[in-house]
Amino acid sequence: MFFKKKTETKTYDKENLRPVIKASICNGEQVAGFQNIHTGEFEEVMLIRDNADLVEFTEQYGITDKLEKIY
Repeated sequence: MFFKKKTETKTYDKENLRPVIKASICNGEQVAGFQNIHTGEFEEVMLIRDNADLVEFTEQYGITDKLEKIY
């Protein structure tokens, strides 16, 4: 009630993974995650329902760059 929940900063392999948003063409659903630079494989992390979810994802992993959308 009086204390703000402490957000834990998580890490990811910045040399092999890049943060992206995978968006569905059909229904517009968006999922934040990481794409392997070498293989193109996508790993889901969280569903993005609104801008607050996007902000939470970027703060969780310390991402400051604009995220690319893939389809």
